[in-house]
Amino acid sequence: MPGHDIIVVGTSAGGVEALTHLVKNLPPDIKAAILIVLHVPSHGTSVLPRILKRAGSLPVSHVKDGEAILVGKIYVAPPDYHLLVKKGHVHLSRGARENSHRPAIDPLFRTAARAYGRRVVGVILTGVLDDGTAGLKAVKMRGGVAVVQDPNNAMYPGMPSSAIENVYDIDYVLSLAEIPGVLVELANTPVEEEENFVPEQMEYESEIAELDMEAINNDSRPGKPSGFVCPECGGSLWELQEGDLLRFRCRTGHAFSAETLLAEQSDALEDALWIAMRALKEKSSLARRMAARLSDRNHILSAERLQQEAQDCDQRAAVIREVLLKSNRHSVAELNEVPSPEEQEAINGE
Repeated sequence: MPGHDIIVVGTSAGGVEALTHLVKNLPPDIKAAILIVLHVPSHGTSVLPRILKRAGSLPVSHVKDGEAILVGKIYVAPPDYHLLVKKGHVHLSRGARENSHRPAIDPLFRTAARAYGRRVVGVILTGVLDDGTAGLKAVKMRGGVAVVQDPNNAMYPGMPSSAIENVYDIDYVLSLAEIPGVLVELANTPVEEEENFVPEQMEYESEIAELDMEAINNDSRPGKPSGFVCPECGGSLWELQEGDLLRFRCRTGHAFSAETLLAEQSDALEDALWIAMRALKEKSSLARRMAARLSDRNHILSAERLQQEAQDCDQRAAVIREVLLKSNRHSVAELNEVPSPEEQEAINGE
């Protein structure tokens, strides 16, 4: 009888340090496969396997599409690919970003839960915002085990806090130092497998992460129209409600938690403000040039009108500038994500 032998781990900001500690304290004979998603830039170079290999005694590598799942091995999602779990093997997909990330945590957790049910352990470590919450909910829905780093012990408490607030039946909330021992214990605990029903929404979201065209073209998708548009592609977003957890997904597969969608809309608003300020300054500059030409030709009234128009544009641009400055101060104070040296190494290479 197998144990909890499929361990899926998701982390973001501060994740390299947390993963290094986790791997360092796992024994080489652990009876589980460990699959990891760390948020990294899509076009960056990740050397996370090299870092984790140095830290511990388990073999670590970036996933190869179709690779068999073996106990005692660590699988790391490569940049710009979702790591998905099938029965017996892993799959890489360039499916739509979820929570603005690829790789994202939710697709890994969701597909692992679909394939392995009660054998899955979902682990949420340090990170900002709330990627992983919906995936951990899927793990619990299929009878798996939920482990969350104590937010008070996390470098960035956003992801652990979101999981605790929205996944009501979490099994363990632990300090980072306590997690390795619990994972070993769970891997050694026999699990009686059951043919649990896989919810329709979980099937749909797993298939759409694989770019399954039948799922993409399905007009009877779960949820209801939200009235919002997708920040990624401009398509209509459908609202998905799971208990108190509110999420959104568009036709092509881009998915957002409410918190991530709000952050994306904030970015879009800032972009619009910069565009507006640029347009106002260009109009001001052109109006002044035209006023100077008219003044040289003694068209004094027309020149004065254009000078006034230029001043109005400058005043409006100054208002927008103040809004942008206040927004930037807020971002620096509350959402600063300066990577540690280890994170920078994992993103940029040694």
